[in-house]
Amino acid sequence: MLIPIFAFLIGAAIGWTLFQGTPLSGIAGVYLGIGVLAGLDTVLGGVKSVLTDEFRTDVFVTGFLVNVLAAAGLAWFGDQIGVQLALAAVVVMGWRIFNNLGLIRRQLLSRFYETQRRRRVEAERS
Repeated sequence: MLIPIFAFLIGAAIGWTLFQGTPLSGIAGVYLGIGVLAGLDTVLGGVKSVLTDEFRTDVFVTGFLVNVLAAAGLAWFGDQIGVQLALAAVVVMGWRIFNNLGLIRRQLLSRFYETQRRRRVEAERS
């Protein structure tokens, strides 16, 4: 479960180190932003899958690649026709990120309350 989180943090640290003080504007900023959103969406989806015991590495890796390629392709196509289609990718991935955060929160709270309940039952038996 911690591998995707560590990979995301390492990637963020490398990006922060390499691009610190360098403003990314124009098309590079759009594509980098979409890539970061796709990565965050994939990592949170992976964490949610681990918490629900449904994680599969192949789905995680292919999901990341498809997310990045689809979002970048949509942004590129939008640039070609003069429409900001990158906004559509941002909206969809933002919705998925908040949805995954809600599911992760509910799973963690359920586990916490179940652990508390078990401890109470064990304490009553003793």
